[in-house]
Amino acid sequence: MQTSLLLFIFSLLPLPFLPFPAVASQVALHEDFATLDNWETVTFPKIARHSSYEVRQTETENYLVAQSSDSASAIRYIHEFDVVRYPVVKWRWKVDNVYSKGNLLEKAGDDYPLRVYIMFKYEPGQASLGEQMKYGLAKIVYGAYPPHSSLNYIWANQEEEQGIHPSPYTDKARLLVLRAGSKDTGLWVEEKINILDDYRKSFGTEPPATASIAIMNDSDNTGEAATSYVDYIMVQEDK
Repeated sequence: MQTSLLLFIFSLLPLPFLPFPAVASQVALHEDFATLDNWETVTFPKIARHSSYEVRQTETENYLVAQSSDSASAIRYIHEFDVVRYPVVKWRWKVDNVYSKGNLLEKAGDDYPLRVYIMFKYEPGQASLGEQMKYGLAKIVYGAYPPHSSLNYIWANQEEEQGIHPSPYTDKARLLVLRAGSKDTGLWVEEKINILDDYRKSFGTEPPATASIAIMNDSDNTGEAATSYVDYIMVQEDK
């Protein structure tokens, strides 16, 4: 899926993002996927086949199941959060398989069985004159500001795909490889990232203070299929 288009579409949904409730807590978000009540489905123009997202419940746990087959769509959490106060994100995920045609360096291979997006809000009052003109034009065309930038934490397809990479579509997004290849497929694995540290490494500057989170399994470029899972996702203080 073209990442620049994805960023615009995320910002153009009719329901606006809502701030997290102002409560004294070390945790901004703890989603265990008992329901998807706090998530919105995101679909894309010109992509007829959509990935599916559903909750699976067992006697002992709940988890998200994401499936794609020559398809693309995502789900987005409806609340924003303060990345300065809550910079740490944890989750547990699993994929059944990766894509043989996947290649993070090429647009044709820009599919992943699972990725977690951190999308940063554009703030006009903190932007340079050039950015104000660029984003102002985007708002005229699309009816809303696109996100300022994004970090894409991915389960990459090839074992040699490691590190941080620019998106093949836009310089406003970075692909951060957490897992790669088939080594850990079929296994639940835990992740813990620090948004502030990763943004500085990726863009060489401080991030915007406000962000939102999304999850996607897409295969519209490669035409392949995958099933993936998320057991929980948590956004918290750096304690």
